[in-house]
Amino acid sequence: MNHNELLIDEQVKAIKTSGIRQFFNRVSTVEGAVQLTLGQPDFPTPDHVKQSAIKAIEEGATTYTPNQGIEPLRIAAANFVKEKYRLSYNAKSEVITTVGASQALDLAVRTLISSEDEVIIPAPVYPAYEPLITLKGGKPVFVDTRETNFTLTANALREAITSKTKAVILPYPSNPTGVVLEEAELQEIVDVLREHPNVFIISDEIYSELVYEGNHRSIATVEEMRERTFVINGVSKSHSMTGWRIGFLFGPESLIQHALKVHQYNVSCPTSISQYAALAALTNGKDDANAMKDAYVVRRNYVMERLDSMGISYTLPKGAFYLFPSIERTGLTSFDFAVTLLEQEKLAVVPGTAFSDYGEGYVRLSYAYSMDNLKEACDRLERFIQSL
Repeated sequence: MNHNELLIDEQVKAIKTSGIRQFFNRVSTVEGAVQLTLGQPDFPTPDHVKQSAIKAIEEGATTYTPNQGIEPLRIAAANFVKEKYRLSYNAKSEVITTVGASQALDLAVRTLISSEDEVIIPAPVYPAYEPLITLKGGKPVFVDTRETNFTLTANALREAITSKTKAVILPYPSNPTGVVLEEAELQEIVDVLREHPNVFIISDEIYSELVYEGNHRSIATVEEMRERTFVINGVSKSHSMTGWRIGFLFGPESLIQHALKVHQYNVSCPTSISQYAALAALTNGKDDANAMKDAYVVRRNYVMERLDSMGISYTLPKGAFYLFPSIERTGLTSFDFAVTLLEQEKLAVVPGTAFSDYGEGYVRLSYAYSMDNLKEACDRLERFIQSL
């Protein structure tokens, strides 16, 4: 073992590279591969957003901004979530503009979690939560949701809470499954959390604008939950601005004042140009997601029809832009299925095990791709299934 390896922090050594990225990097070496791997909208950033960024550059808005982000953007973000989801936050003291939703998540975890604290995570789940908790010396506690349509139930939550539980993560709409929390399910979770007033909530709502039936509901609309909830959101998925790296951390002042200290020494502030672009997105373009959402519904329905014809089962995704079909009947592990599919048909999907061990027996398909891409992908998948 290299001498440096012996000296690296043990918690850093314990975490792994994202399985999504591992597979994406593998795919990049395969010529002619068709991708269904990345959770990235294939739509361009709206023109009016790009023009706002150009204007900001031309007008010299290229200096540091306040740590929390420019005030007009925080006001716009607070107004956006109030109008869309009935969330109420003070732009001056309860909003931090972050470097994407990823940094907002990091801030929430670093602010709340101490060594030995337990954090409940419904699985299969986005792979970034576990490493952030591990880096703080906390313990991720996965709750298996495979038998409940990938939804965290009140009963499962109640069973998972212990005296060491510090927080629960609510990642809805879900990556990788696309499921959402229905109103009744959310209320039952609230009832459980009322019994445990010292448990915080980290609500990752980055896909909130991509809910296909009804409206997104945040747990922070419940007043007594609001006071112990960090809400994470951003413009990456709603406005096709993944590379601009603008997210938001919302929470009561009692939490935000401490998260701001972590943020201040972590990144100082997000990129100034991107902040002005996001300002345009959340004001002039507050409904930009609607056209994309309509297109995703068409794409989702097409892929579901093709999966149905192949005899592949899945849970109906009501949000985000993913399907998480079961490949158990093929007899292959998720990893072997994905590798063989890539080698045989040059089609890339993400093994379910990238989303915790509870993803075994599944693969994730992203339908944030053009219809031509999806048709070719489904043709290749069908040939592969028939070959088995």
